[in-house]
Amino acid sequence: MKDYLETLYDGYGQRFRMDELLHEVRTEHQQLVIFKNARMGRVMALDGVIQTTEADEFIYHEMLTHVPLFAHGQAKRVLIIGGGDGGILREVAKHKSVEHITMVEIDAAVVDMCKTYLPNHSNGAFDDSRLNLVIDDGMRFVANTTDRFDVIISDSTDPIGPGEVLFSENFYQACHRCLSEGGILVTQNGTPFMQLDEVKTTASRVNGLFADWHFYQAAVPTYIGGAMTFAWGSRDAGKRFVPVDTLRERFAASGIVTRYYNADIHIGAFALPQYVLGAIGKTSNA
Repeated sequence: MKDYLETLYDGYGQRFRMDELLHEVRTEHQQLVIFKNARMGRVMALDGVIQTTEADEFIYHEMLTHVPLFAHGQAKRVLIIGGGDGGILREVAKHKSVEHITMVEIDAAVVDMCKTYLPNHSNGAFDDSRLNLVIDDGMRFVANTTDRFDVIISDSTDPIGPGEVLFSENFYQACHRCLSEGGILVTQNGTPFMQLDEVKTTASRVNGLFADWHFYQAAVPTYIGGAMTFAWGSRDAGKRFVPVDTLRERFAASGIVTRYYNADIHIGAFALPQYVLGAIGKTSNA
């Protein structure tokens, strides 16, 4: 029995007891490790950084999925970039109104290993007939596709290694081009207390590009440093301000069962602390 030490930050981190090593491999793109931990269940790490755990993945995946989908209200075509563990796909597939799901993952080995060792994440969603799974670079895909999407969800790793390009100005511009009228882009954007520069950089790149842009948050224990931040960009300035009663109606009508997301959480998630508002050049949450 040994410990797994996360290496994302210099001088600060977290330790997981590795009760059982399930799989370790050097893929074409990164070092992948999947192990068991008594508290957090099965855990996946890529290049020394914890990506997901069975215990709290539902928070991250529900918030990155249901916030844009319920805000949109009529999404038919959804693009997932990254998300090889299948958690985002699982949540998107719960929306029966969605007709087409395109998922672009750069590393086929991540999909294969997660199907085998983290099956609860996808919960069979890789077999959904609406899914078109594309093994490709996400930046290359959005730069070249002629398809249009109502919601784009970027479930990337941190902006180092294979995930770095998914935080670039070119990436946000390409996603904007791929969105249909009223479309919404959401992206993983790190924990602002530890990664405030990333939030600032994203803000500078989406400002002026989308009719409305902001960030929203959720506290995911696995991601050390406090609340996790998600970037939001919409081609319709009103999508972020859908009334809570409308969100409640959409949520109830969907029949979707969640463990974290609800309409009140949806509204509250967009309220940001002052240090984050200051960093992104906003004086209020409007």
